[in-house]
Amino acid sequence: MPHNDLLSQFQNINTWKSKGIRAPHKPLLMLLALGEIQRGNTGFIPYASIEPKLKELLLDFGPQRKTLYPNFPFTKLANDNLWQFNRPELLDTKQDYSSNFLLKNDLQGKFPDEITQQLKQDPELLRSVVETILEQNFPETLHQDILDAVGIDLTIDPLNSSNMRQARKRDPLFRESILKAYEYRCAVCGFGVRLKHKILALEAAHIMWHQAGGPDVEVNGLALCATHHKLFDLGAFTVNADLKMLVSDEINGLGATEWLLQHHGKSIQPPQKKAFYPNPEYTAWHVHEVFKGGYRDI
Repeated sequence: MPHNDLLSQFQNINTWKSKGIRAPHKPLLMLLALGEIQRGNTGFIPYASIEPKLKELLLDFGPQRKTLYPNFPFTKLANDNLWQFNRPELLDTKQDYSSNFLLKNDLQGKFPDEITQQLKQDPELLRSVVETILEQNFPETLHQDILDAVGIDLTIDPLNSSNMRQARKRDPLFRESILKAYEYRCAVCGFGVRLKHKILALEAAHIMWHQAGGPDVEVNGLALCATHHKLFDLGAFTVNADLKMLVSDEINGLGATEWLLQHHGKSIQPPQKKAFYPNPEYTAWHVHEVFKGGYRDI
């Protein structure tokens, strides 16, 4: 299969979509399977092995839900012609099967042989597929964390110019407009250090992720230092419609007070114009789709 066709197949998987609600189940399953291929494991992967790993990934990088469903993508990915089973006669991929059924019958899955061999023989193609999945589904702040969690190494030999990784760049107009709106300071901690005229470690964060349809406009952005940007994208804290910072009740450990708890319940630094205040539609999305845990008492 031509490389572009294979990339398109991964790009065009059918994921459930509804008003920006996140459903990263298939992308995370694919990244798990790609990690196995990179490590030389090209055989079937037991659902019994996938289930606990995918649950952990969904807890860490998916939206907070009362119930996790690692069983759904395990069967549904076959409808995208990207997955096959050791016992296909037991499954109708148009239906849902419980985890108990998959475990009891020792169901196992993997990418089709042709795709597996292409990815195994061409590390650059595998890298392109991985980056495509990450870019379509997660903000850049989370990419390395996800790669570490699934055991994928995208390190490319810097002496091989044909394999040099192209840096992913945010829209420079969005970044500049957000930083200007917040007067070049982190909206949480006020960080605004410069080295001569260069702004250091200050970033423009989307409230509603670009991958979920969030626009590149001031009312969907916050100026955050690199640390608070990462914590925001991981769901350690959120910002409500009243511009108050709310910290997850699951946060603890060294540095929690300095970086998070001392700001809990306090208003963030607002942008210089009311026209730039975060849109409640986008802050509500972040609360429901990114924020982890419950609210602490204020």
